[in-house]
Formats: sequence, C-alpha cells, structure tokens
Amino acid sequence: MIRILIVDDHALVRSGLSALLGSKPHLNVVGEAAEGNEAIRKAAELSPDVVLMDLSMPLGKDGLSTTSELKKAQPNVQVLILTMHDDEEYLFRAIHAGASGYLLKSAPHDELVSAIETVYGGNAYLNPNATKRLMSEYLDRLKRGENIDTYESLSDREKEVLALIAKGYSNKEISEHLMISVKTVETHKGNLMEKLNVRTRPELVKYAAKKGLLHFD
Repeated sequence: MIRILIVDDHALVRSGLSALLGSKPHLNVVGEAAEGNEAIRKAAELSPDVVLMDLSMPLGKDGLSTTSELKKAQPNVQVLILTMHDDEEYLFRAIHAGASGYLLKSAPHDELVSAIETVYGGNAYLNPNATKRLMSEYLDRLKRGENIDTYESLSDREKEVLALIAKGYSNKEISEHLMISVKTVETHKGNLMEKLNVRTRPELVKYAAKKGLLHFD
C-alpha cells in the first residue's frame, strides 16, 4: 500500500482525489490538508509515502515552501506537485525545493496513478512537455559554460543505492537494507551508470568516493 497525503486548498479537489485514489487497491489516502502548515503537521503524524502538493494555496504556507520544509524534516517522503501551472518557472522552483515529480491537474487519471507509483519507487516523474523544457534549460546552461553537478540530478533513492554500492553492499544486501526488490536495485544501478556516464561498479565506487559518500555510521 502506498500511503498518500493530499494537500490542496479546495475541499472539492481533495475529496475528488481521495475518491479516485481510494478506488485503487494499492493506494491508501491517509489524510488531507488545506495548506502548508497543516500539511507538515499531518505528515509528521501520518508518515505518508507520497504527498500530492498543490502550489497555490492563498492561506497559510504555499506549496513550494512547504515542499522544501517537508523534505528537510522527512527526506524519505516523496512530493508530487499537482498543479494548474504549466510554467517552467514553477517547474524549476519545485524541483529545486525537492519535489520528485510535477504533474498538471488536467492530466488523465491513469497518468496520476503512474506518477504516484513512479515517485514512490524513488524515481522522478515529469510529463513530456516538462521534460523537454528541462532538457532545453540543461543544454542552455551547458552552452553558457555553467558547472552542472550531475549528482544533484539523482533521485533520493538513487543516492541511497549509490552510497551502499560504494560501501561494498551486494545487490541482495541493498535490496534487504532498503526493503526493495533486487530487480529494483538493478534498475537503480543501471540508471546511475547512465546518468553518471560510467560502465562498471568500481567506477561508481570511485565517483562516490569523490562525493564523500564512503563515511560509515
């Protein structure tokens, strides 16, 4: 079961989303909040896996500042922005705040469910238009000669897998430590190699060492 907290200032939107998601056997809406401060309190009480976050909430704390504060308090909570704003400025600010996904409220219901499943798995979710804009911005930054840290493009789950690989954990040990399947670990490992442009496990370890990920608790 994926535990979900819905944050939106419109009661009708919250009830509609709750009814939609509640009809899916693997999704469980554990709570609702009308603004950011309430969302942070509810998240602390209910420990959701995924928070559906509206951006524009006139009363209380807005979606961006709530996302940033929530991720600092509960790093493992995945935030999926669900908004009417098809605007690249909001998109970039949401990602910078720590959101794992950005989806328009006009998206089909199936896409919403898919987005929830994706961010719950530790991956990022963006609709095709958003992805195109991000790639365009990335290429523009490269042309301007800006230093882009690839590590920041990794999802929280990918960073966890990278750190465990660097410490010598096998795929099976990583799966047991993170409570995910071995197949999922292998998928994350493949994504890491692609994003970091490396081909072998030792190269991953070398990269992790440069990033200071070899400290042991």
